[in-house]
Amino acid sequence: MRKRATAREVAEVAGVSKWTVIRAFTPGASITDVSRQKVLQAAEALNYSPNLLARSLATNTTHQVAVFVDDFANPHKLPVLETLTERLQAEGLLTVLININRHFDHVHALINADQRQFDAVILFGTAFREETLGDRRLGPGLPPMFVLARDSQIPGVPAIACDTELALSEIVGYLFDKGYRRPGFMMGARTLSTALGRRRHFGNHWRQKGIEGVVELTAEKYSVQAGAEAARIYLGDCPPGSRIDVLMCENDILALGAMDVARSEFGLRVPQDLAVVGFDNIELGGVPAYGLTSYKQPTEEMINVMVAMVTGKRNAEMVLLPGSLVPRASA
Repeated sequence: MRKRATAREVAEVAGVSKWTVIRAFTPGASITDVSRQKVLQAAEALNYSPNLLARSLATNTTHQVAVFVDDFANPHKLPVLETLTERLQAEGLLTVLININRHFDHVHALINADQRQFDAVILFGTAFREETLGDRRLGPGLPPMFVLARDSQIPGVPAIACDTELALSEIVGYLFDKGYRRPGFMMGARTLSTALGRRRHFGNHWRQKGIEGVVELTAEKYSVQAGAEAARIYLGDCPPGSRIDVLMCENDILALGAMDVARSEFGLRVPQDLAVVGFDNIELGGVPAYGLTSYKQPTEEMINVMVAMVTGKRNAEMVLLPGSLVPRASA
């Protein structure tokens, strides 16, 4: 195997000290343009690249960010992850994706993040509970944590998310103006749903319109199949004359499953017999076969704010950003 060039060898060729070589590859370090140019020319000649592990030991930073995810069935996740990792890499930060599941929970993930000395942890749409931080297995020096695309109720853990209350105000106002008066709401698993706040705000805004008693449907998880099954149970149990006239689903995946069942198994016309609304505005929902009315989260803006906080260019604080309603044929 070819031997890796060292900083000392680059220093000898450039005629500078080893520490000058280190400063040349350290962003923001004090070094003259002449010295930096000498170092870069020598490094290119020797095919030298800095040892990031050694640098992390010296600077106590690893330039690595962990992203926790626990819901991979939602196609909304992938484009957000693509943009998030692109922005972080542009800042010189490597993203490490950690799959939160029944075999590897948040406590194990945080222990791992601490051991690997990640510079930050991003909780992306994952149902993180405050009591987790009190687990005795966790040490005192956890990396800074941020919540992306979900509310945070944990002191010291800021969230960057879509303004849910504003979103549901716009959605309910739109549906009310369309003439719908018998609303229903389909949520995912309650442990995940509570942190989103969409069910709560949906009911509150209908009450402000003078309409009480939003019918609630519960899907076991966020998937097309779970949305279909929840709709199947409701429509099968409820007589046609007593059914809701509009169904708001916590995300687009649930909405697509509900639409499929309503049309194919119960012969309902969408939106004439049952209007359906989603949330996230995934690409599939916009195809003519569905024409799903949805709400678009401000993904680009949320990620820009998140990256600015992670890199220290902006104070870490709760930030709620407005999204936009996307009306289509389903409601």
